[in-house]
Amino acid sequence: MENQVTVFDHPLIQHKLTHMRDKATGSKLFRELTGEIAMLMCFEAMRDLPLKEIDIETPIGTTKGKVLAGRKLAFVPILRAGCGMLDAVLEMVPAAKVGHIGLYRDEATHEPVEYYNKLPADIDKRDVFVLDPMLATGGSAVDAISIIKKSNPKSIKFMCIVAAPQGIKALTEAHPDVQVFCAAKDEALNNDCYIVPGLGDAGDRIFGTK
Repeated sequence: MENQVTVFDHPLIQHKLTHMRDKATGSKLFRELTGEIAMLMCFEAMRDLPLKEIDIETPIGTTKGKVLAGRKLAFVPILRAGCGMLDAVLEMVPAAKVGHIGLYRDEATHEPVEYYNKLPADIDKRDVFVLDPMLATGGSAVDAISIIKKSNPKSIKFMCIVAAPQGIKALTEAHPDVQVFCAAKDEALNNDCYIVPGLGDAGDRIFGTK
């Protein structure tokens, strides 16, 4: 499992995460920080994308440059909180396609319930990045990835900001082929299945609904 999970310790990510955790941080800043961390994580999560050399003309002369070697990408945010990461990663890879999976947590059972599923038609030709700021019980992430796997994508990676040990365990055991990237591995879940110390309900804080 250790090789399957990457926890980013970059100073900029940790600085921004601290401000996200602060309960005094308002929705506008929280949204901005969510996107900024997603963008910074994107650099490392895509480190293994293959390159190819091409010939180009600079204003001074000819040279060889490197470009992505035809890899097609797709971003799939888990609604609704995952949308807070989407715009930032699309700035990095504007040619990527976008799918959406809607899951909500049943307040009584804490289990995910699917209500929406729309993926790119050619997802079987793409490397997929699933986005969700929180990995708590892991139920939503496990179910979303299971849904995506039915369409046979080339690969799947999962990007979150804060993860609980229970969520990491559930996801890595259910999908040992999926690489997990996060900015922090927190202590545990409380009785309501919220991450401790966490940052509260990411969806509510992104959209100002509570």
